[in-house]
Amino acid sequence: MAIRTYGPNAVDWEERIDLDRLRGQRLARLRTSLNRSALGAVLSFDFANIRYMTATHIGTWAMDKLIRFALLVRDGEPVVWDFGSAARHHQLYNPWLDYSDGKGGPPTGARAGISTLRGAFHPDAGIAEDVAAKIADELREHGLAGEPLGVDVAEMPILTALRAEGIDVVDGQQVFLEARRIKTGDEIALLTQACAMVDAAYEELYGHLRPGVRENECVGVVSKVLYDLGSEYVEGVNAISGERCSPHPHVYSDRLIRPGDPAFFDILHSHLGYRTCYYRTFAVGSASPAQRDAYVRCREYMDRAIALVRPGATTADIVQVWPRAEEFGFADETAAFALQYGHGVGLSIWEKPIFSRLVSLDHPEVLEEGMVFALETYWPAADGWSAARIEEELVVTADGCEVITKFPAEELLVAGRKYWTVGGELNTRRESQSHLNTSHADGAP
Repeated sequence: MAIRTYGPNAVDWEERIDLDRLRGQRLARLRTSLNRSALGAVLSFDFANIRYMTATHIGTWAMDKLIRFALLVRDGEPVVWDFGSAARHHQLYNPWLDYSDGKGGPPTGARAGISTLRGAFHPDAGIAEDVAAKIADELREHGLAGEPLGVDVAEMPILTALRAEGIDVVDGQQVFLEARRIKTGDEIALLTQACAMVDAAYEELYGHLRPGVRENECVGVVSKVLYDLGSEYVEGVNAISGERCSPHPHVYSDRLIRPGDPAFFDILHSHLGYRTCYYRTFAVGSASPAQRDAYVRCREYMDRAIALVRPGATTADIVQVWPRAEEFGFADETAAFALQYGHGVGLSIWEKPIFSRLVSLDHPEVLEEGMVFALETYWPAADGWSAARIEEELVVTADGCEVITKFPAEELLVAGRKYWTVGGELNTRRESQSHLNTSHADGAP
């Protein structure tokens, strides 16, 4: 059965995404991952890990601030120390963080706290020491003061203060990523909905794309569609055209798109925290033989990879069908990194598993049912300046996989066409305009 795509609203007449179930299953998976480790607790400053653990969110402005933190101890409940009044908001609206029994029992899991603002606080203000003291108190209360504490990301003053409390600080990111590696049914539904929103953005972009528009204008078109559809956050839109396609710069500009240009885009946004990473390539006005050949090559590498995706296959199996860096103009796999690539997608756009010749041949990961990841392929054209780029997101099913990125990519689409083909030959601009002027009467586009 195909993975369902729901509307974004809740209804009483159809079973859709169950957010209570989503919260409970995520926390259960994190607890299982923690219990399998040698750690006594995990401490998170990573925005996505905090959301996975506590189901709290205070806006994407906070993603790079390292201002909030959350702790999960073995056999305990998660506690989040949050930014100012956000803690009070959680106490009012996040009942799953209320562990009190009304009789002087354990305090709420939503508490006020602040980290070091990436060094903006004066080092002598004692903020890092206060964070460490809060964590040490919780560990002692649960009899875990002598156990290793896993931390995902943190600033050096925090690490120093934790160690000054006698805490054995170790890497905790693997515990979180292991928990997030297999998606629940509700997570898959949210990821599918996020892709459906990008489908719509690509449809609008395809209609808008023509000579004379700028890359940054395309970014605006895509962003408006996504926010109008309820996107929580447009993380980025890679808009790359013309000679900027090879080598891939990974950033949009204000370049004017011209007739005959290739243009590829990567749309990254968040729907209830769940991301997309979704490339498509177009030709604008017309497509040269070199561009078409590059696209066919890029598509072939994608199709070979998708054909291998099933439970029990490995990331090494996938990357073996992709070209070596030297085959498409790069000195080594580091220089070509992320051009032939794959990565898990969830609350972050790069999660486990990772597919790359840089690491996967020597450190393969086994694919399992319920994984969701993106596969990306790239091929530079023989003309020396254009290129093709395709990305599909897949869900690993019991007997294979299902692609959840639906905007057509089987062949190179030409957008903003101003030339018309008669008898297999391209007309001149004047002949093309004449054809346009005489064709509208009988309904031609």
